[in-house]
Amino acid sequence: MAAMKPRTGDGPMEVTKEGRSLILRLPLEGGGRLVVEMNADEAASLKECLVGVTE
Repeated sequence: MAAMKPRTGDGPMEVTKEGRSLILRLPLEGGGRLVVEMNADEAASLKECLVGVTE
């Protein structure tokens, strides 16, 4: 039987590719993680939005 590990919000922001989707895991301040699944087109749109507000 595999060891059960608690799921916490600790850890870095990460993006992984699973099949055709990109999975964004974003730690939240109050604990836990926000998990967002998107395709490549949605990721490109998100990039454009983020670049626009960080310049």
